[in-house]
Order: sequence, then C-alpha cells, then structure tokens
Amino acid sequence: MSLILRNILLLVLMLAAAGVAVAMRPTFKIADQGPKVDLESMIPQTFGEWHEEKQATTQIIDPLQKEMLEKLYTQTLSRTYLDAKGNKVMLSIAYGEDQRDAVQLHYPEVCYPAQGFQILSNRKSVLDIRGQQIPVRLLETLLGQQRHEPLTYWTMIGNQPVFGGIDKKLAEMHFGLQRQIPDGLLFRVSSIDQNTEQAFAIQKQFVENLAEALEPATQLRVMGLK
Repeated sequence: MSLILRNILLLVLMLAAAGVAVAMRPTFKIADQGPKVDLESMIPQTFGEWHEEKQATTQIIDPLQKEMLEKLYTQTLSRTYLDAKGNKVMLSIAYGEDQRDAVQLHYPEVCYPAQGFQILSNRKSVLDIRGQQIPVRLLETLLGQQRHEPLTYWTMIGNQPVFGGIDKKLAEMHFGLQRQIPDGLLFRVSSIDQNTEQAFAIQKQFVENLAEALEPATQLRVMGLK
C-alpha cells in the first residue's frame, strides 16, 4: 500500500471514529424524563417517631462554600431530626441533574477533612431495608477532641445506588451507552455520638423509618428501593 493510500485510510478511520463518538455522545438528561426532583417536598418533616428540629443546636456540616454548592448541585437539603427517645440525626441530601466529569458529587471523606475533621475509619457496608440492600459507606470522623461524628452515606446514579469509585464510573458508562446523562444524589445521615456502633444503628433505624414514609417513586429516587 502506498504512503498516500495509507494516509487516506487513516484519515477515513479517524473521521469514522470521530463520527461514532459524536453519535454516541450522551444527549438526554434522565432528570428531564420523569417527575422533577423537589427534595423539600419529597422528604417529610415528620415520620414515625421522628420530627424535624426547627431550632437545631447541632450544626450540619456542609463543607463546601455556597458558590461551590450552587455550581455542583441543583438542590441540597439539610435538616436535623429528633425522635421520642431524644436521639438526634442530621440529614443532608445533595442532588445534581448532570453527573458528567465536570460536575461530580463531592464525598464526605474529601469534604470533612477540608473542614478539619480526621477520618478515623472508612468502610464499605450495606443497609438491609425491606429485604433490599443499599450499598453504603460508614465513616467515623473526629473534629478536635469534642465532636465525634459517625456518618452513613450512599450515592445514587440515576435510580441505581453505587459504592462510588469504579462502580460509579461503570454506572455512568451504562447510561452513556444509552445516550443518557445520569443525575446523581448523595444521601448522608450523621450523629454526634461517642459510641460509633450505636450511632450507626440509630442511623439505620432512621433510614428504615424514612423509607416507610416515602412515596414509592421517592424511595426509588433517593434509595434505589423498588
């Protein structure tokens, strides 16, 4: 094959590859294909034995600046709940309509140290809710010597709960092959408690009670429960 023909063939292949890349580029936002997410109305202020503490004395950690939050997320929700036994759980949900690389969710193990917290432990686990499993991360954090804050969080890509990392990338690729741009949600519950395992147990109970109170469409959206 002559040099000219080889160069022409290479050019044709490059153009074909570019055309396929353009054709396969995700163009449809999942967020535009169903009911709009409205965290304020989707998450009840009262359910089971839990009610929102309007004048919360416990600060919910939102380590990102307001400008960064507005850039990364379409909506955020932060509340503190109290139950009849005096247990207190802080809830924070961050939702973004577009989970491409430029606007990725920010994880607690990154954001908490940025505010001075130490990450004492970080492990994968699952929450068994009504026979279905939500993949979660359990973090044990410490600020100074006073604020010991265990937390449970998970990530949603579309309606699929993922551990994060490579699992999150695989989920994004799955939607991308369908030319869909997935939305993303980070659901976090935490509490200030020196007893880490007790805190995780209360957080699990909180999630179970909340799941029972949510509409089926909201259960799927924020927990991946079907």
